[in-house]
Amino acid sequence: MGASEFGNLVHRWRDRLAPGDVGLTAGLRRRAPGLRREELAQLAGLSVDYIVRLERGRATRPSAQVVASLARALQLSRAEREALFISAGLLPPRDGMVSDFIPAGVQRLVSRLGDAAVGVFAADWSLLTWNPTWSALHGSPERLPLPERNLARAIFGDGAAQRSLHPSSPALADDFERSIVADLKHARARYPSDRRLASLVRELRTGSVDFARLWKDATPAEHTSSRKTIEHPEVGAIALDCDVLSVPGADLRIVAYTAAAGSSDENKLDLLRVTAAA
Repeated sequence: MGASEFGNLVHRWRDRLAPGDVGLTAGLRRRAPGLRREELAQLAGLSVDYIVRLERGRATRPSAQVVASLARALQLSRAEREALFISAGLLPPRDGMVSDFIPAGVQRLVSRLGDAAVGVFAADWSLLTWNPTWSALHGSPERLPLPERNLARAIFGDGAAQRSLHPSSPALADDFERSIVADLKHARARYPSDRRLASLVRELRTGSVDFARLWKDATPAEHTSSRKTIEHPEVGAIALDCDVLSVPGADLRIVAYTAAAGSSDENKLDLLRVTAAA
């Protein structure tokens, strides 16, 4: 199967998704069923032009990261995801590697939790998908190169991810950072052949004194609810509860930021969401 088959698959699976399935408003004027190319591009973090070239067979060598992003955006099953990789001339991700697969139910959950800022992370803390409120609160991850969409790099690195991170004052900050490093050390033991994870750990151990210190002493650590005050450039300080949830049967983390009902922080989060959608 060549590029034309890849494009046909993307187009066919784009047509079967309703905007409501991914948390988008359908609007009144839609000439064709399914998602528009612009909507798929937004969900996958790609340009509209690139989606057009892929579907028309003019872009012939999509990377594994591009294929994985499209598979997530299209809410593919495992079998469909494998077919998309094969049609791109790539080997599907193997067992024993960090998985970027998000079950469709989790994707629907994220798209429908509009009042909370929600992001889904892989075992190496790579950000896989997020809802509009997450973008409004933290800035759009689409502006970052794919390797920089990683929470550990945002905390301990010195690249685009770190520069994009809004200043925050979390309670028990060291405990949160310690739990992130402990997660990575645990993942490194579970996925010893994963190159992306190995490269991330090597980079941070070399470049961050704090990461190297925490890695040396890392022990399993539970994620607990924490209270964070984020300094947002548009609404100022906003105090939010941050919860980290694990997905049964998938090595994923769901991070959710919520505000207390009726609080000024809830009003600020609402304002950010509405402004971003305008």
